[in-house]
Amino acid sequence: MSSKRNHHSKQFKLDAINYRNEHPDLTQVECAKNLGIGVSTLAKWESQFRDNNGDIPVRGSGNYQSDDAKEIARLKRELRDAQDALDVLKKAISILGKS
Repeated sequence: MSSKRNHHSKQFKLDAINYRNEHPDLTQVECAKNLGIGVSTLAKWESQFRDNNGDIPVRGSGNYQSDDAKEIARLKRELRDAQDALDVLKKAISILGKS
């Protein structure tokens, strides 16, 4: 059984927290249902918001220190992919060479 994970933007997370704060008459469960997210997800975002002085840390392409760091990460991924492809070709050559 595979589960589909949604990756929400930082802005969506901040908007969800603002929605929760702007609707104190709604429970956390009701807010989460209205936003189409899980209660535990909303609770986690609220906790992160409190622990990070009103900000939510996000993983992904936005966490690089500079454009150079982002380019270095891209090149490392590209090099890793090329090395993996080379390893596959080497194995294929050794298998075909034995026959």
